[in-house]
Amino acid sequence: MRCGIYTRKSSDEGLDQDFNSLDAQYEACASYIASQRHEGWKLVRNRYDDGGISGGTLERPALKRLMDDIEAGRIQMVVVYKIDRLTRSLADFAKLVERLEASGCSFVSVTQAFNTSSSMGRLTLNVLLSFAQFEREVTAERIRDKISASKQKGLWMGGKYPLGYDKHPDPQKRTLVVNETEAETVKALFGLYRNIGCLRAVEEEALRLGLRSKQQTFANGREARARPLSRGQIYYILRNPLYIGEIRHKDKTYPGQHPPIITPDLWANVQAKLQSASRRKRGDGKKQTPASFLLTGKISDDRGDPLTPTSTRKGKRTHRYYVSNRLISGGKDPAAWRLPANHLENSIASIIADHLSLSLTVAELFDGLGVQQITALQDRLKELAKSIQTDERHIISGLVAHVRVEPEQVHVCLDQGYLAERLDVEIREINPAGLSFIVPWHIKRRGIESKLILGDEKPVPDLTLIKLLAQAHKWAEEMRCGTPLKKVAERTGVTPAYIRTRVKLALLSPKIQKAIFEGELDPKFTTNRILTSKIPLDWGAQETLFLQ
Repeated sequence: MRCGIYTRKSSDEGLDQDFNSLDAQYEACASYIASQRHEGWKLVRNRYDDGGISGGTLERPALKRLMDDIEAGRIQMVVVYKIDRLTRSLADFAKLVERLEASGCSFVSVTQAFNTSSSMGRLTLNVLLSFAQFEREVTAERIRDKISASKQKGLWMGGKYPLGYDKHPDPQKRTLVVNETEAETVKALFGLYRNIGCLRAVEEEALRLGLRSKQQTFANGREARARPLSRGQIYYILRNPLYIGEIRHKDKTYPGQHPPIITPDLWANVQAKLQSASRRKRGDGKKQTPASFLLTGKISDDRGDPLTPTSTRKGKRTHRYYVSNRLISGGKDPAAWRLPANHLENSIASIIADHLSLSLTVAELFDGLGVQQITALQDRLKELAKSIQTDERHIISGLVAHVRVEPEQVHVCLDQGYLAERLDVEIREINPAGLSFIVPWHIKRRGIESKLILGDEKPVPDLTLIKLLAQAHKWAEEMRCGTPLKKVAERTGVTPAYIRTRVKLALLSPKIQKAIFEGELDPKFTTNRILTSKIPLDWGAQETLFLQ
């Protein structure tokens, strides 16, 4: 029986020593395998060591190599020092066990004296794993509580140093000191926005004045160069309460122990203008511009054809759409797309917000993080998701790199640079593979126009059809009580023919009427299509026509 040893350590502390924790785990497991030589156990040459990687994710290089070798039949037994070296998550454990059983492989914990080849061993394993997951969650809670308590005291809890501040020269003090040169840049940005009130214009003026981002050297020797400030960076600076001497934690701020750079009056003035700009109405009788469309140049259909912004007017209202470019340049195409812009942009914003709120997103975007770093980034991602879902939907304009819509799914790719700015991290720290994700949805077509339904999104009833159905019941009741059709028409202010064509809605089967009220009727059955259809009197025939 060929045995493979798997070792893991959550942090990289001490891994540079000649004999580290991974070596100690390996020797203990090797000795155990040697003691089982009479059972035919044999140690394979390859080592599977994951140093500095959390057990909360399965995205570990050595673990992937181990699973590949197991599925290839090169290993029949996995030996670990403790079960939590393999995983601390019950959900991940279920996935691993399923793959191990499919390959006919078992595993043994040296210090916990059981193996998964027996039912009792599997029961014991589940109990131990429950405690391992509990320990991990309690540790994460303690770290979150510590971060929260420290920020309430106004302490700086680490991360990339913001423009205008540097690390305190005393390593024992967790606070910031003002960088006078960079502070002038911050003051200039706040002054420009107070006077101009437009982020795009501030970005252009900052470029003309030569204002740059922070230049710093990290502990690992990597250097971040000063670059021209983007619109996203400027917006982040203008919204950061750090510059008035406060520390933000989630949606609350606390007095900080660092000195402010901006006066309270200037801060209040800038925040009022930013909020006013975010509430600015668009499309109320004004001409729509490409800037009004948040996904301009970033969205395409299933054929790779760009979706072009367009708009139409009906009365005083302007309706915005994203339309396949071939409809504009080449004429009719039944496979082309015509999507309502508001619904599409709201759907994309909801998709991104849900994705950023997932704890798994941190593991996908960043590799080799400690628990404290994961917790801090989870909070920032949730803050960003909350911003998208509330009053800052325009964020998706910068956050989205590209979107491709297909009949059954949507592919979303986030912009690496913009996300790095919003999370206050370096671009190189973000794993490009984690920027893309796929979300299932389905399309309800009505002619060329299409509507996107996300997952189990609640159906939206057709209010016009419901109103007409209620009116049809009222007319039918009046005529049932003996009122002539002509008098009903005169009282309503319409022609008898108008009522005659619409009162038949009241004769639809209860199942069809329920489907109308709950929004479950196929969208292809518009009010006009129902009224022009030849509706049979038999309810069963009606349901075959409209519900199947």
